[in-house]
Parts: sequence; structure tokens; C-alpha cells
Amino acid sequence: MKNGFAPEFRTPQEQWSKEEWNKRQSKNAFEGNLKSELHSNKPDLSWETEQIAKAHGIYLEFDRTSKGDKRDWIYMVRCAIPGGGPLSPDQWQAMDELSERYSKDPRGRASIRLTTRQDIQFHWVQKEGVVDLVRGLAAFRLKTLNGAGDNTRNITTCPLSRYSDIFDGNAWARRLAGYFQLPLDPYLQVFELARGTFEEPDESFSYGPHLLNRKFKIAVGSVHRDSETGHIVPDNCTDLLTNDVGISPVVTDDRVEKFQLYIGGGQGQRNGKPTAAMLAQPLGVVDASRLLKVLDGIVSIHQEWGDRKNRHWARLRYLILGMGMDWFRTQLREYLNFEIAPPDPSHDYGRHFLHHGWTALPNTGLLSYGLFIENGRIQDGSPNGDIKTMMRELVRKYRPEIMLSPDQGVLLCNLPPGCKSEFEQDLDRLKYGKRYGKPFSVLRMSAGACVGLDTCSLAYTDSERFEPVLIDELEKLGWGGLATTIGITGCERQCAKPSTKVIGLIGSGLNLYQLRLLGTEDGRYQGEPIFSADGRFVLLRRIPRSRMASLLDALFRFYSQNRREEETLGYFIRRVGIRALLDSMAGVPAVADLLTQAVPSDDYLDAASVR
Repeated sequence: MKNGFAPEFRTPQEQWSKEEWNKRQSKNAFEGNLKSELHSNKPDLSWETEQIAKAHGIYLEFDRTSKGDKRDWIYMVRCAIPGGGPLSPDQWQAMDELSERYSKDPRGRASIRLTTRQDIQFHWVQKEGVVDLVRGLAAFRLKTLNGAGDNTRNITTCPLSRYSDIFDGNAWARRLAGYFQLPLDPYLQVFELARGTFEEPDESFSYGPHLLNRKFKIAVGSVHRDSETGHIVPDNCTDLLTNDVGISPVVTDDRVEKFQLYIGGGQGQRNGKPTAAMLAQPLGVVDASRLLKVLDGIVSIHQEWGDRKNRHWARLRYLILGMGMDWFRTQLREYLNFEIAPPDPSHDYGRHFLHHGWTALPNTGLLSYGLFIENGRIQDGSPNGDIKTMMRELVRKYRPEIMLSPDQGVLLCNLPPGCKSEFEQDLDRLKYGKRYGKPFSVLRMSAGACVGLDTCSLAYTDSERFEPVLIDELEKLGWGGLATTIGITGCERQCAKPSTKVIGLIGSGLNLYQLRLLGTEDGRYQGEPIFSADGRFVLLRRIPRSRMASLLDALFRFYSQNRREEETLGYFIRRVGIRALLDSMAGVPAVADLLTQAVPSDDYLDAASVR
């Protein structure tokens, strides 16, 4: 196939990867020797057990700053929060206290890390603390199951959908999370938890002995009623099209009884392999009463047909790219014994909203306040202030219902209107909303990054630590008021979804980043690598960190001098085209030499047919 794309669909067992055979040979597919190894004196885990641990939300990592041949092993523990919550004040306080005990960096700073999938991560955990941390979470009915591994991951939705007077996406997210939860018994046994610790779903997906081929991501869209106009506005804060399945509500007479489904999205890539970031395609329209059955069918078809030989081609999008959407619809019809309705081309899944600041919650008279948490890191001692202490004090005083957003933020909900003035005074007293004493800029509040160095074993370079500094530089150059989006990751796995942003920066080496363009602020278009005119080479693939601000300054200046009225940067780039943009940069002496650097484009899969 094109560019070396040759997956092995419905893979014969004799061709399975070592990861697949490891699942087959492990008790309950994801229990194995995990319990005994977690209690051993050995600081790390065997490769076989490391793979199994991921389904329990546990990653084996090492301190990337340590010198010498000996690795300082550490762990990351990820707690899945379906739909972003709700979390009670007691649950937040428990996580805060557990992080103080188990999640401290080498400088002794405890932190809680929020993710774009509405998970909570604990970093720098020592092995002797892993089991106690998981058990501590379980005491407050929080679990790390489905936190990683080859299963359906945390189901995301808009945090405000819980309070909608039209459609409660949060209830659906929690229902789907229960249905696609991994079997609970092995989890209870590994961590010696009592039955009844967690509510068990009435019905469940059958994972079988081999689980899924790879991770599978589902997001539920939402709709809101505009408080001023009364119009219903679709909300895509979850980036529906970046998921294996995006579920978008269809509103008829102020009710949601149907959903339009999109399938085959995903952002991660693999260097050295023909892979691509893709947005999902419309599959069809489904009645709410049949949604669970249809989702079961989609996941089951992928489970049966997806590549189990080549993990870089094991996601649903490659099955659709290789076999086609018509083929997939035929398989789904045969599995379901009924046919879903064709997609509605006029359906609007919405634009990307940031839920910062005050929001009136429908029909209750109560309020929500959305906090911008730069890169999701809740920690004291940063130029942004003592965020961890701030959260602790606000939660203790106001006892809110807490929701996590897909933008790595926090919403404090069900606040009475009478507390608004005092709440704002507390934010000011706690120095929220400022960096180095200056208010957060528009540009900063629309940017985000993955963890990167020093804890992620896949990262080539900084991302979370680079993003604030890059924004500092751009603010000094006068671009703080620019309403556009920037996403940065430490490697091509793209956990922060930079290819959905207007400016996508992807780590390609130590202090080196690839620039991707053609994404838009509303999330409707996929950012792409910058190819040479003949398509044989990729440009701007290894931009030094020290020169990134100058490069973006040249890009922003070209935009400001040539934009149309009301035209955003993302749509400006799509209008004028990459060639015009490159020509403009070639005339800027400070960055012109960067355009001469090129690498072969062989690793990039031509995925235009699925966009």
C-alpha cells in the first residue's frame, strides 16, 4: 500500500506481536504477576508485568535527569474520572493529601496533574507508594482501572453538560465508562480491595482474554442554551473528531433522542513508521435507545479486525483507512442485525469552547467558575502562584462540586450567587490569574502542553516546561492578545493534540520541535506537517527551541499585515496557503535559514482520503 502502509487486519495468531502474546499468557489478561512484583524489593517491573500494569493506570518511568547507567525508577499513576466528575470536596481533599504523601518531585514539591482526557495523574511516585496510593484513592471510590492499556480509556465530555437543561453528556459518559470498564475482580485482587468498594455495572462489554488491539477513545459532545438569545449552541470542547468514536447529540424540539457518530479519529504517530494524525469521519445517526448496542458493535469490530501484529497500525483509524467506511458500515450492519441511518451532512457538532470564568447553571440559580490551570499542573511554587494551596482553600471554604475540563482546567460548580464577590476577592488574595504578577494573556489561556521531560519515557524534549516560557517570549514581542491556539508535545505521540491547534509544536529531538500548521481555532481542521512543493520532504522539522519565538513572530507579523477583518490566524493560513507563508518567512533574515532544513517524508502516511 501507499508509503509502506501494510497492516495485518484480522491478524492470525502466529503473527501476533509480543504484546498480544503477553496478554494471552497472563492470568485474566491483565493480572499476571503484578501483585507480587508491586510488593517486591526490585525497584522496577519486568517487561511482561509493566505491560499489564498499564490497564491498572500504572506506568513505569524513570527520572530522565539522572546521570549514569543506573536508572532511578519512578511511577506515574493515572486515575480515570469519567466525564470529568463530579468530584466531591472530600474526594479532592483526599487526592490533595495523597499527592503530598506520594507525588513529590526531586525538589519536594507535591503536585496533581490534570490531562486532556479529564484524568488525574500522580507523578514521581516511588514503588513502595504505588499500592498505598491506589488503595487511598479507592477509599474515596476513585479508581485507576482503565487508566491506560489496551482497553476503552476514560470517556470524556463537556464538564458543563452535567448542568444542561437539554442534554446531560456527563451521565452518558459515566454510563459508558461503566459499560466499557475492565473486569473488576483482578483489580480488587491485585490491590486487596473489598468487593463493594466500587459500584459494579449491570451490563459490560466482553473484552475476552486478549482485551483490545490498542487503546480506544470515546468522547461525548454537548449542547448549551445561550443565556441571552435562548438559541441552542453545540459545544465541542472535547475535540470529538480526535477520538476513535465521537458522539454528537442531535437536538430536535429541545430534546436529544439521536446522536450522530464520528469514527476513526486519533492524533498519535510513530517515528520511523508510516502513520498519520486524523480526524474522525461521520458514520451515521443512531437512536439514543440503541447507542450502547452500536458502540458495542464498533468496538467489537475493531477488536476482531484491528491489527495485532503492528501496534503502530492497531488503532481504529487504520482499519478504516485500509478497508474503507463502506466496508465498516457493512460489518456493523451484520453485527447489529439492523442498519443505522446515514449521517446528516448539515449536522453541526460545534466549536471548541473554553469554560473559563463565571457561568450561570441552567434552572438552578447557581454558578460555576472555570479556573485556567496552565498545562494542568496543580502545584505550589510556580510563577503562576501557589495553585495547589489555592485549590485547597477554595474547596474547603466553598465546598463546590468539582469538574475537570478537557482543556486541563477545573470548574468549581454549584456556587451560590451571593458568594460571587467574596469568591473573586479570594481569587485576588490567592493571586490567581497572574504570572509574574501580570494577568494571564489570551494567548496563554488558549495554549497547552503534555508532560514531556522529565518523567515521560517517550518524550524527546520539554513541553510542559517549554510552553510557559515560549508564551513569555511571545508576550514580550507583543502577541499576548492574539486569540489563537498553541499545542506542544515532547514527542510525536501528541498527547496534548498539537495537530488540532493552529500552531502545533511536536518534539523531534532534545530542544528541537516540528511545526505543524493548517489547524484552526475552532478545531474543525487537522494540522499537518509542512511538505516541500514536490511532497518529498518535510520542512521545519527540527526547529531549535531557542529560535521558536522568532519563527512564530515572523508568522504572526505576516498574518497581522495581510489578514482580513475578523479573520483568525488558522483560517488565514488556510486561505493564503503554506507556500505564501513560507515565501514570507524566506524574506525574514532571522529565520530564513530554517526553511532550508528538510527531511524525507517517507514516514508520513497520506491520509487525505479520510479527512
